[in-house]
Amino acid sequence: MANQQYSNHSRYIPLWHFVTSAIILAILAGSIVNVWHSSAENLYSATLLVAVSVILLLLFWYCRWFALRAQDRAIRAEENLRHFAITGKLLDNRLGIGQVIALRFASDEEFPSLAKKAAEETLGGIEIKQLIKNWRADYNRV
Repeated sequence: MANQQYSNHSRYIPLWHFVTSAIILAILAGSIVNVWHSSAENLYSATLLVAVSVILLLLFWYCRWFALRAQDRAIRAEENLRHFAITGKLLDNRLGIGQVIALRFASDEEFPSLAKKAAEETLGGIEIKQLIKNWRADYNRV
């Protein structure tokens, strides 16, 4: 695996992000076309297919969303502990979750000062990541 840095830190799972999403969207589009062209006799079953397609789409979205929120909570706790271990103080409450997630890539040497700067200047996640000089890889987040 290549060394992680700003330019290659995003991670995609092709079967999930691209194939599964495309299939679900195709099923939804096909079921809507099916309802559009259905007769009165099969309108009920065609409508059920649309409902099932919408449920699949919602499951696809929320499975990912719930997992990311759980990871966000874990990252916040880890980085709060890391900041406390380095400085003896908890992270600034002004830091949002996006900022904390970006700060996890900072080395221990630059983490406290970058966290302070991010809180004071309300830097966004991308800005924080671009300021990191010594990248600390995170291969676990998907």
